[in-house]
Amino acid sequence: MMNKQTLIDNLNEDLAAEFGAIIQYLTYAAKVTGPYRPQLAQFFLTEVADEQLHAQFLANKIVALGGEPVTTPGPVPAANNNREMLEAVLAAERKAAADYTQRAREAEEFSDKGLMVQLEDMVRDESGHSEETERMLRDWPL
Repeated sequence: MMNKQTLIDNLNEDLAAEFGAIIQYLTYAAKVTGPYRPQLAQFFLTEVADEQLHAQFLANKIVALGGEPVTTPGPVPAANNNREMLEAVLAAERKAAADYTQRAREAEEFSDKGLMVQLEDMVRDESGHSEETERMLRDWPL
């Protein structure tokens, strides 16, 4: 059976990753260059809102479970050009979807149906972000 402290610790890892994603998207929006700069910057900035909602949910849930939310973000991958930024975003979104899938299993084991459903919704969000990024990279010049 999943214990409460392990669940809190794992949710805090997810929270740190969401904070890192917010920083990643804001930084990448500032760094994009070239003819697709306006579209890429907007794409990155649009993602910030979703990641912020995820972070707020996680922080609230951690407190509801009796924990203390982390305040330190996860690492932000360095990227030197637009393609590297998109590849780093794709890797992060895929990892988030996998992590939330695992966390939903843990929530089910902990018998927190509401948390499980919300985490599954977050998997859907992250999967959608991954698919959009994959489509952008599909014909991106090398």
